[in-house]
Amino acid sequence: MVKFAVVGQGHIGKRHAEMIRRNPDSELVAVCDIYPKEKTGCESIEEPYFSSIDELLASNLDIDVINICTPNAFHAEYAVKALAASKHVVLEKPIALTKADAERIVFKSLEMSKSVFCVMQNRYSPPSVWLKELIDNKTLGDIYMVKLDCYWNRDDRYYKPGNWHGDAVLDGGTLFTQFSHFIDIMYWLFGDISNIRGHFADFNHKNLTAFEDSGIVSFDFINGGMGCLNYSTSVWDTNLESAITIIGEKGTVKVAGQYMNEVTYCHVKDYVMPELAPSNPPNDYGLYKGSAQNHHYVIQNVVEKLHDKGTITTNVLEGLKVIDIIERIYVVRDQQWKK
Repeated sequence: MVKFAVVGQGHIGKRHAEMIRRNPDSELVAVCDIYPKEKTGCESIEEPYFSSIDELLASNLDIDVINICTPNAFHAEYAVKALAASKHVVLEKPIALTKADAERIVFKSLEMSKSVFCVMQNRYSPPSVWLKELIDNKTLGDIYMVKLDCYWNRDDRYYKPGNWHGDAVLDGGTLFTQFSHFIDIMYWLFGDISNIRGHFADFNHKNLTAFEDSGIVSFDFINGGMGCLNYSTSVWDTNLESAITIIGEKGTVKVAGQYMNEVTYCHVKDYVMPELAPSNPPNDYGLYKGSAQNHHYVIQNVVEKLHDKGTITTNVLEGLKVIDIIERIYVVRDQQWKK
């Protein structure tokens, strides 16, 4: 039985806790949040409830894994503390807000010989798994062009006064909080990028966030081909789509839908597309929606890895590369655009 503790009891932290409770090979032994049970809606939970990660670590509870589900700015600090206490870590995205902080996590993980599982659950969606097989098998031949489109709604129902979302220090930026899942998919499929160019704007978040709401970014892939990322949270009322279009030597494919959850085009030389399993629905937070409900796969991956039955789906070096890519995009942003 793998013993977990969850730090942070917001929407995502509660989902982690529930997925741990449902897994027959895992046990939730504690939860933690800086706010009292009454404020986080955890009055009815049976597990011990701590008010800080330091209090949790000082409790000497038998814990194998600590899940970090706090605001972005605390991810690196808490991950390093958990690793230093000889705990494995499940780390929500983004793993840090700077490459330097991500490197601190990598170093401590290696120093303590403990694993870090980065939460990039969109990798488990059937269209993502299918794309990975296409690229790894070179079914499309050489890759010519990749276009990543992320158009979501994040208005005043999401960016509320006093909330950490939208804050420059706690949130970090649109790409970190909203679209790092899709940058991870792009990196997972095609590798690193170079020669980054971009154009950025803030259309309707001037009083809601400390950063841009939209961008058009172009780049080259180190492994060949060119790409672009178009993103915005200024879409009216509801999410529009998250989509990836891939043009290759031997064919073209597109995965779209609100959460990159359905194949909408596949025309490839000498290839018949298989029937894919349906994607899980998005995480539903009431007034807005997020990426796929695949967190149970993350917990199962931890259980299998710690029982020597598998490898880490998204390892800490991959998590670091996502931060590195976003940081380099934001260097371009900051050179030419200011809020």
